[in-house]
Amino acid sequence: MSEYLVIRLDQSQSQLAHWIAVDSTGARQSPPAIGTLQEAAGEIGERQVIVLVPSTEVLTTSVDIPVKRAKLQAALPYALEECLAEDVEELHFAAGQRRSSGLTPVSVVSHERMREWLSALEFTGITPDSVVAESYGLARIPGTISMLLAEDLVFINDGADLELVMQGVSPGDALAAIGALDDGTTSGDEQETAANPLPRHVLVYCEPGDDEQYQHDWIAMRHELDSVDVKLLPDGVMPRLAVTVATGSGINLLQGQYAPGKEYAGLFRPWKYAAILLLAFGLIGIGAKALDLYLLSQQEAGLRQTFNAEYQQMLPGVPETDDPVAVIESLQRRVGNVQTPPLFLQSIQQLSRAMQQNRQARIQAISFRAGVMDLRISAPDVATLDNVQRAIGESGQFRAAIQSTDQDGEKVSSRIQIQAAGS
Repeated sequence: MSEYLVIRLDQSQSQLAHWIAVDSTGARQSPPAIGTLQEAAGEIGERQVIVLVPSTEVLTTSVDIPVKRAKLQAALPYALEECLAEDVEELHFAAGQRRSSGLTPVSVVSHERMREWLSALEFTGITPDSVVAESYGLARIPGTISMLLAEDLVFINDGADLELVMQGVSPGDALAAIGALDDGTTSGDEQETAANPLPRHVLVYCEPGDDEQYQHDWIAMRHELDSVDVKLLPDGVMPRLAVTVATGSGINLLQGQYAPGKEYAGLFRPWKYAAILLLAFGLIGIGAKALDLYLLSQQEAGLRQTFNAEYQQMLPGVPETDDPVAVIESLQRRVGNVQTPPLFLQSIQQLSRAMQQNRQARIQAISFRAGVMDLRISAPDVATLDNVQRAIGESGQFRAAIQSTDQDGEKVSSRIQIQAAGS
């Protein structure tokens, strides 16, 4: 479950703040605290940071713009230009999710204020995940007018699309200002109320001191409305504000040019241990493959050495080769039958065994064609030739036949033909 540190910036002192830690359900993880931003930064740890900024500096309204989300940011200044006293170039616009009424909530704040807040946070090492106007900490309840009294401010919404903050007014005056009470002053309010009747139930959040101060307001409001419920906040307004914004309410002002870059470390943080295990298994796998490669290379070197020994024994004087496959292919091309390498190699192997048993014999020439190997061998006597012939045929796989025998000085030269048994 995610945890958040909700920090509320003070309206008058930029380095003063209130904060509280909550989880994603709004449950408290720490008591409310007040101090400097530097002290608040020390409480962040692994928590995400939600910063509440003064609503007196942020205009909250709603618009009906039939454009896609991707184009909404660019369309907002033109849609609200006639309603704003300041130059739209000096203002920052942020939009929320479109509501069921079809209207899209919008927050508007000056670039100057945004830069001041972000600079103060950066100076103390705080990187916010979201920046929200504090008025969004008052939850919207359909069919209910909700009010929150905080210092000299009154946050109020009608549970639908009306959200605003008033300064220096009483709760009764705030209700009258939005047309919820009949103050008898303007017919416009009456007409608006008749066309879009406001809820008749009011829910008020306030501290015990405010409850005592506005007892007369509660009495007057109960005379004109169906019901007025007053909920006391013994620990101040921070827990109430944090509960709402931690569950995703409000418009994040970090949009457009203030949108943070992708925080990949934060995305991968929940998978940190899984990634470490995966990396460990990967390293183990690479190590095992490297060991297999080393052992195979050693085995290859041993086989190459064995091949060269056999090759030089059959053909004395030939140099060692680093590519036995090329030698075999060369012999195949020489005999003109590249389709019978197993038979050729097996006959060579059997011949090699026979020559090892009769080391006085020497191969003078060798050829292989159509499955038949012809040899010219010299030996000190006929008995040695007979031994070579029998050694070749003793496995039963090949048979050897002496084709001719000639006396060559003190040695006997013979031509022996080797082929597969049964052919």
